[in-house]
Amino acid sequence: QVHLVESGGGLVQPGGSLRLSCAVSGTIFSRYTVAWYRQAPGKQRELVARITTVYSTNYADSVKGRFAISRDNAKNTAYLQMYSLNSEDTAVYYCNVIGIWGQGTQVTVSS
Repeated sequence: QVHLVESGGGLVQPGGSLRLSCAVSGTIFSRYTVAWYRQAPGKQRELVARITTVYSTNYADSVKGRFAISRDNAKNTAYLQMYSLNSEDTAVYYCNVIGIWGQGTQVTVSS
């Protein structure tokens, strides 16, 4: 059974940084693309970033140059490093592997 656990969210001031983690169990992590999504209040869930098995990445336009997705196959973990956060980044962040979702981690950007 595939299980994803996100962590690393919290309250951060505008301009600050956070690193989110997504720990994956129950599957051969290295075989799959990992994606980070987010959902802000009243909005649809949107793709933030994705990393393939060969470390190819793509990002939503709104986060390009500020966010960086990475993966550590030895640790079965994916990361989302976020810089220069602003209020529009406030959302619950989820990771997804082969259609399975984690429980999400809240990121709040506020002074």
